[in-house]
Amino acid sequence: MDFVAALNRQVARVEAGLDRHLPVAGTRPARLHEAMRYSLQAGGKRLRPVLVLATAELFGVKDDSALPAAVAIECLHTYSLIHDDLPCLDNDDLRRGRPTAHRQYDEATALLAGDALLTHAFALLAEAYAAQPILAHALIRELADAAGSRRLIGGQMADLLAEKKSDATPDELEFIHLNKTAAMIEAALVMGGLIGGANEDGINSLRLAGRHLGLAFQIIDDLLDATADTATLGKTAGKDAKAGKTTFVKVHGLDKSRQFAQHHTATALAAVQGLPGGKGFLIALIDSMARRGR
Repeated sequence: MDFVAALNRQVARVEAGLDRHLPVAGTRPARLHEAMRYSLQAGGKRLRPVLVLATAELFGVKDDSALPAAVAIECLHTYSLIHDDLPCLDNDDLRRGRPTAHRQYDEATALLAGDALLTHAFALLAEAYAAQPILAHALIRELADAAGSRRLIGGQMADLLAEKKSDATPDELEFIHLNKTAAMIEAALVMGGLIGGANEDGINSLRLAGRHLGLAFQIIDDLLDATADTATLGKTAGKDAKAGKTTFVKVHGLDKSRQFAQHHTATALAAVQGLPGGKGFLIALIDSMARRGR
């Protein structure tokens, strides 16, 4: 398998899906819809939607039926980035190598663009899977749980509360990482499995893989923030330390953090190995994510 070609194919599907399933930029009010597309179409790794598509294919989906779910999760992820970059949270000027939404437009427009993308994610799931109400319900429930006050938003809140905290515990750190990042990666895998008709054992394996893959991904992000430059990251480097954030690097140091990333990657790979179907692309994708930190 040519992994790069396969990844590019999936990313191209995501890009086409984003254009197809989002209101056109000229929709009134145009400034809002331009801002939504500006942030959503700024590129990026498209990890979460690609995971949806790849997992659905693993369970036998050969058409584009997983594409609306992939777009929905990217809409929700992008909303979280827009809000995370706002001055009241991380106050960042760069995202994906371009000015953040509130710098390109203004704070109010960025806030509303994020709100609109969040809402659009659930509307898209409800509309695209209306003919399969059981599936639609399962997808909406999965994404809502991952994005709610006990997971994504809860993790963001805990992250803020832990800023400049000198005595943060490993348990507090894991709560932040499990919910701020891992919840959405877990949801991506599970949503792909749901569309592919995975059984309970398959869903449980996907949850386990997503949990550990998400932890590894965030730990590697922590490592890169501490060791890479702004041009490489596409966002401001060194912000975690400057803001006093509770990260794996802060709590455990560089070497131990690398060991944790390797452990969680290996655990995610082991969970994927137990799944049916051709797992080559998914395994290569997980491995490529791990290589970011090397």
